[in-house]
Amino acid sequence: MNYQFTSEERRDIIALMNREIVPAIGCTEPIAVALCVAKATETLGCRPEHIEARLSANVLKNAMGVGIPGTGMTGLPIAMALGALVGKSEYELQVLKDANEASVKEGCRLIDEKRISVDLKENTEEKLYIEIEVKAGADKALAIITGGHSRFVRVERNGEVLFSADAPAAGDGAAPVEPKDPELNLKKVWDFAMSAPLDELEFILEAKRLNMNAAYESLKGEYGHGIGKLMRSESERNIMGDTLHCQIVGMTTAACDARMAGAMIPVMSNSGSGNQGLTSTVPVVVYGEQTNASHEQMVRALVLSHLTVIYIKQSLGRLSALCGCVVASTGSSCGITYLMGGNYDQVAMAVKNMIGNLAGMICDGAKPSCALKCASGVSTAVVSALMAMTGRCVKSVEGIIDDDVDRSIRNLTDIGRDAMMQTDAMILKIMTSKS
Repeated sequence: MNYQFTSEERRDIIALMNREIVPAIGCTEPIAVALCVAKATETLGCRPEHIEARLSANVLKNAMGVGIPGTGMTGLPIAMALGALVGKSEYELQVLKDANEASVKEGCRLIDEKRISVDLKENTEEKLYIEIEVKAGADKALAIITGGHSRFVRVERNGEVLFSADAPAAGDGAAPVEPKDPELNLKKVWDFAMSAPLDELEFILEAKRLNMNAAYESLKGEYGHGIGKLMRSESERNIMGDTLHCQIVGMTTAACDARMAGAMIPVMSNSGSGNQGLTSTVPVVVYGEQTNASHEQMVRALVLSHLTVIYIKQSLGRLSALCGCVVASTGSSCGITYLMGGNYDQVAMAVKNMIGNLAGMICDGAKPSCALKCASGVSTAVVSALMAMTGRCVKSVEGIIDDDVDRSIRNLTDIGRDAMMQTDAMILKIMTSKS
């Protein structure tokens, strides 16, 4: 039985997608920290003399080894310095797009003068928690982000609460009521992607434009480990051939190479992650273009892919010990299965095949080698779709797979969210213990 969506229900799902699918420049954890610094600096009203960050372990883990756009540098200190010097909170996850050579040089001076500090936030259960305090003379300001990469929950100046998500803001009346996410399951995701009026869904083509541009731009330069460029090279073609499968993997990893290396190239993120946005988009677009998918098929495949990711992340959470490419490549496998002519049952098979293979792939921080994990995820996405189209599916007697596809998804997210907490702690300990 198909879901019959009212216009209000469709509007709510589209609003959810527009909240979760947004442009970003750079890895979203250090960029979110820079955004929080920008807001605190704006609240302070002048350039801060000292900037202190108190961060959850998952934010710290994902911000340690990734390139910061426009700097040629890695890590949080330069992102924080630029957030104070040129960041504008109105830019949200593109907060550092005004960075230039002069601001980078000035940011390095702030770092050298020991004006920036980064600490682990103790006693917080939030996986995504960013607390920034800035000081200048006798004045100080505080900004806190949690629950989402651009979701401010508290802003203070000299102890006065200017905004709180839990209480009325000073002089501003009640804090705005946050929208409630619509409840999803895989069948509802499928029916929405297949039945919503096409003109209501075409906003997703901006993800195609930005993310494919990132892939093509990466092939022009030298970024990260150059995995995408290697996959598209003559030496690779001599070994693996110039197959559609290799094109999908190569273009996706190319976009990831550029993003993780800190290229000043905007991408369309999904659920707070640029790599999730890339992996939800590029494989579907490459497959669709190479198989002459129609305009409508391309739009519906991209909506299916992205909304599947949003649905899975609702129970997994923003950050976890489970690599985000597992979720995002599951979305792209759904989109590719549809483009192969698959129906809902075959899409559900593809999801089970993905979970049966990639469950447990760890997230050990954002870094250039994330492109390798994207390659693994996207390659599995294609294989899982091919299996589904021939009626082959991981069975419920195998591992964590259940007959119910939504229960299989919950099994995956329960492991990633709860069971791998100790894994997360050990990963951070290893990362912070290296000389």
